Amino acid sequence: MGNGKAIFMALLILLFGMVLRVLGGIELLLLGTAFTGIGIVLANVLLIPLIKNQLPEKLGLMTALLATGMSLFAAVAAGLSVPIAVGWGLGWRGALVFWVVFLLLAILVWFPQIKRARPTQKADTSPVKNVWKSRLAWQVTLFMGAQSVMYFTLITWLPDMLVSRGMSPEKAGWISSGMQVVSLIGSYFAPSILIRLKEQSQVILAVGLMYILGYLLLFSSVEGVIYFSLTIIGLGMGASLSIAYTLISLRTAEDRTTSKLSGMVQSSGYVLAAFGPMLFGISLDFFNNWNVLIYFMLFFSLQFLFFGIPAGKDQKI
Repeated sequence: MGNGKAIFMALLILLFGMVLRVLGGIELLLLGTAFTGIGIVLANVLLIPLIKNQLPEKLGLMTALLATGMSLFAAVAAGLSVPIAVGWGLGWRGALVFWVVFLLLAILVWFPQIKRARPTQKADTSPVKNVWKSRLAWQVTLFMGAQSVMYFTLITWLPDMLVSRGMSPEKAGWISSGMQVVSLIGSYFAPSILIRLKEQSQVILAVGLMYILGYLLLFSSVEGVIYFSLTIIGLGMGASLSIAYTLISLRTAEDRTTSKLSGMVQSSGYVLAAFGPMLFGISLDFFNNWNVLIYFMLFFSLQFLFFGIPAGKDQKI
């Protein structure tokens, strides 16, 4: 199909899922959510090789804009969905379907791409590489998994942890949203720094140490210290997503290998991430102690460093 047409198809699948999940009961909610997941991951996987193929001279800028845009709208949605549902009286169905407005805009803007020549159909005599047998590919994948586990687990459980320390649900929600807003700084500036370096391991080490410091400070019950720790963690989270996306491009030489690595990294990485919130929830039931969340995050910070530092070395799949 070519990346342009395939991404357009992904947007249509996403639109179908977003509408379907508000039309009925729990069955349609789950089925529609499944379709939204398919649409999202198709677009995520293909945008990276499309950027590398069509805008190689702006790889850092476009990767930064992609990661920053994702983080920005995640933060906006986290902060506005409840006010839309309650304040506007639209309920949860209205709050979910509200975001279709932005999806329709995206489809309209993307429409010209389906008429472009398919760059992936150019003659390519390079051998097809099996990324699943590459040690480097697995390092990038598990690095993506570690940063995704931390992100999804923290945004899922952080508000509840703050409420357990005496904050109101509204305040905890805005603090979580604020952390994601801070992440925009890291997500925007990280790619432009990475592409100027021969190796990215030093940046990954610095971000990993930021994580460890931020999580250790979360043991404090002082509100100002908590704000400072979440600022550090937010910067790290934004940078981490951009680093993962940039590594997919930097660790591959050919377009087809980039597409394959992007598919491997995002499918396997997000599968690993999907278990994070659930595993912590089980741990919380077992230990009944919110400090377990911090230990959980510290463990994956070490995984972040263990797989990220070698993935940041100057090599190609």
